[in-house]
Amino acid sequence: MRSAITKYFNSYTEAAPLAVFRIGFGIMMLASIIRFWLNGWIEKLYITPKFHFSYYGFEWVKPLGDFTYLLFVICGISAFFVAIGYKYRIAIITFFLSFTYIELMDKTTYLNHYYFISILSFLMIFLPASVYYSVDAWKNTKQSFQRIPRWCIDAIKLMLGIVYFYAGLAKINSDWLFRAMPLKIWLPSKYDIPFLGDFMQQEWVAYAFSWSGMLYDLFIPFLLLWKRTRLFAFIMVIIFHVMTRVLFPIGMFPYIMIVSALIFFSPEVHHKILQKISRWFRIRKEKFDNELSLIYKPFKRKILTSIVAGFFVIQILFPWRYLLYPGELFWTEEGFRFSWRVMLMEKAGYAEFKVVDAETGKRFYVNNSDFLTPFQEKQMSFQPDFILEYAHFLADHFRKDGHENIEVYVESYVGLNGRKSVPYISPDVNLLNFADTFKHKTFILPFNDEIKGL
Repeated sequence: MRSAITKYFNSYTEAAPLAVFRIGFGIMMLASIIRFWLNGWIEKLYITPKFHFSYYGFEWVKPLGDFTYLLFVICGISAFFVAIGYKYRIAIITFFLSFTYIELMDKTTYLNHYYFISILSFLMIFLPASVYYSVDAWKNTKQSFQRIPRWCIDAIKLMLGIVYFYAGLAKINSDWLFRAMPLKIWLPSKYDIPFLGDFMQQEWVAYAFSWSGMLYDLFIPFLLLWKRTRLFAFIMVIIFHVMTRVLFPIGMFPYIMIVSALIFFSPEVHHKILQKISRWFRIRKEKFDNELSLIYKPFKRKILTSIVAGFFVIQILFPWRYLLYPGELFWTEEGFRFSWRVMLMEKAGYAEFKVVDAETGKRFYVNNSDFLTPFQEKQMSFQPDFILEYAHFLADHFRKDGHENIEVYVESYVGLNGRKSVPYISPDVNLLNFADTFKHKTFILPFNDEIKGL
């Protein structure tokens, strides 16, 4: 066993797949930044709001006012430098830091694929993605290698496999498979899609999509790995992600996954891609084909492989942290984020906050629109950590206005995956008695139903 592991870490492969991945990743990220800017989302999401919801432990990460635009410029430029492989190490570190800062500025905008991009860019810091077909390799032949350790390619494949497989495991639950929720709610609303609108009204379609989505996520990594099924699997990747892009507003994520799946193909395929790029931009590809192999010194290889191994241990274990909490995960959402649970819930909530003077008993109700955007209010209404953070914000705000002995209560109702709306947070609990921690939030009322599954 040990000799097999040693043999694997001493094996080499062509660097072309990692070069193509680097180019595709950088271009997709640059396009994402430009798209975000042109749609006016920087101002709408980060500058206009009076209050921003923070991730626990990252309360210090806040929008930078008008300098937020500069942050996006830095992120976009670094993405472009990653794509062309110019000052790659500095560029990928800058991209990771700037993109992750953007992601952490407001918890309201959380999406699984933002998290995916952050951890993928972190992983790429430790991969030799610029030693082939890059500006760095062109300018400095000492940094140019045609072959790299095999694990550098397989690390990307493993990351993609984890995302897909865990998303498939998460879909093995009774709501998704036996109630076709939430697709039974979402698909009929797509009546205006040409050719498919009428089709989406059929109930059996929701069940078909639910089961096929689960099977796709579970098996697509293995189908991509096996040479005999790889082309078929890639066609399925294209169909699946184009379909999700048509049906749901999930931005660039489908395109990112399609481009990323190319890394499963043989080096010959990637050489053909690079040859086409060379013809388009009149690049002499043969300058990079030097037959040299990147051989790390033993100490450096040990450091790099240890970091990457530790990274994957975290990625494999972290999504299971929800098992440490009592109650239904979809209801409490404790351990829900960062676990590849993609599009599994439709929650609608209502939350009305009451500020009370503990000594006099005087009270008044808060108009949430005075402090939150409609999108923020919607997200806050059914997520307990949002509700708790907002309660503390209200207390600080009204203390500054001269109110004393403040207590904050909330009357809240939540409906989950088509169920009737029911009380969510105990209305008799002063939320200021609780601080946001990783501990279970005992003020969440029980979920009086059962969702079976992982």
